[in-house]
Amino acid sequence: MKFKKCGFLLILPLLTLMAGCGGKNGGSQGAPDSGAGGPVSYPVKTGVTLTWWQDMNANVSPNFTNLGDSPFGKGLQERTGIKISFQHPPSGGVNEQFNLLVADGNLPDIMERNWLEEYPGGPEKAIADGVIIKLNGIIEKYAPNLNAYLKAHPDIDRMVKTDNGSYYCFPFIRGDPGLLVSRGLIVRQDWLDELGLSVPETIEEWHTVLTAFKTRKNSRAPFTFEYTTSGLNDVLGFALAYKAPRIFFVGEDGKIRFGAVEKGRRDYLATMARWYKEGLIDPDIASLQLQQVSAKMTGDQSGASMGWLGSRLGVWTNAAIATNPAYRLTATPFPVLRKGDKPLMSSTELPYAQTGSAAITGSCENVEIAARLLDWAYSPEGHLFYNFGIEGESYNMVDGYPAYTDIILKNPQGWPVAQGLGAYVRSVYNGPFVQDIRYFDQYMTLPAQKEGYKTWAIEGALKYVLPTITPTPEESREFARIMNEINTYRDEMELKFILGTEDLSIWDSYVSTIQKMGLDRAQAIQEAAMTRYNAR
Repeated sequence: MKFKKCGFLLILPLLTLMAGCGGKNGGSQGAPDSGAGGPVSYPVKTGVTLTWWQDMNANVSPNFTNLGDSPFGKGLQERTGIKISFQHPPSGGVNEQFNLLVADGNLPDIMERNWLEEYPGGPEKAIADGVIIKLNGIIEKYAPNLNAYLKAHPDIDRMVKTDNGSYYCFPFIRGDPGLLVSRGLIVRQDWLDELGLSVPETIEEWHTVLTAFKTRKNSRAPFTFEYTTSGLNDVLGFALAYKAPRIFFVGEDGKIRFGAVEKGRRDYLATMARWYKEGLIDPDIASLQLQQVSAKMTGDQSGASMGWLGSRLGVWTNAAIATNPAYRLTATPFPVLRKGDKPLMSSTELPYAQTGSAAITGSCENVEIAARLLDWAYSPEGHLFYNFGIEGESYNMVDGYPAYTDIILKNPQGWPVAQGLGAYVRSVYNGPFVQDIRYFDQYMTLPAQKEGYKTWAIEGALKYVLPTITPTPEESREFARIMNEINTYRDEMELKFILGTEDLSIWDSYVSTIQKMGLDRAQAIQEAAMTRYNAR
């Protein structure tokens, strides 16, 4: 494939960016820049328009058809001085459009993508193919804010580059430990209170609670969730009590394991199959979508689910209390098998989130302008804008604290808080910036949300999470070929085990089939990549 040659459009004149915050538009006064790189003054003076491709987030799309029409999109262009033409793939067609763009070769200037997992061969292959560019010299010369952040955070620096030392994106960083966990199990607290039950902590206590929801609350679907939604049934449900997520993880011995073949996974599936047979799990799990789950959780059909503190616990509560003031949800601890044991694993995520990170493509003719645009997010002014929006409109600075205004918290058009945030900031969804814990503190307006993080946070849980390892392009292609086959078979069989259409007596044969598909080789690839990661 052919791509346009990448050039560098120098911004003249350029002013150095002072360490302190500038004025309303992020500008600062300083010595003129020679045009050879380094800090600049925003807004820059350029007639360039950049194209920026990204999926339209669900917190934005209800009110805007294009991010450029939102206060965030308009404010970003005003403050950086750089015009942006945002491009959004059709809903549900992200992968298809991405593949078409790559095949065509005429790419947008900036693209948000999970380059580690969603590009065949990984980021090094994407660089070799000319789809994206290597950013090492670019960051040093034209992204002083990101460069300074990475130098100050060597743990993050190690995550956002390949084994060869190639930087390939402007990363999304969760900037505080309090932002690493926001998902887990959720239960109707008002139902528990009515039935005289405690918040469940063990698998057996969960069985008791769900049985009571079925028999005493006449719930047809005591526990409901979208089984087919990637990620939900991996780390948010009950499998972690058995130390067996269905994905690769780091075991207690420090070695990489594939949870789908662990003995604990069989025990977990046996429990789910028993609960399903007893009518404790939604009979429609194989086909449920979020809208259906939400209706069941807010309409007294279900008493427990899983998901996020904001978009689920918060949204469901606010929707339900309009007609049922007694409605309450609470986050429950990650369950254990024996009373008194402490959970080891959780939904804790790495500080570097691959989704939402932005790369400059091989079609970009104005690399410096693209780098300046993306780097602004890591400046003091850009950090406030990406997390809190427009001062005097979406937030006010109160004693040094960026406090959201009622346009966010009590939107005059009746938008939920998440949609108010989606209009003005990117802190409510992943993007190329550093997320601020002060956004989260204000987004979580309900007491149950504020307590939820404390409930789900588990010290030491991060050590079980696979780091951002990068197999070589050759390894990545081989790994993808093996795991695509394994994952398809695993997903098909696990659902059959739960629904009871396959008996777990064939477990050994099931594991043997996965091993014959090349699991040992896939695991060896992961182990080799882990060794290289640890040596970075």
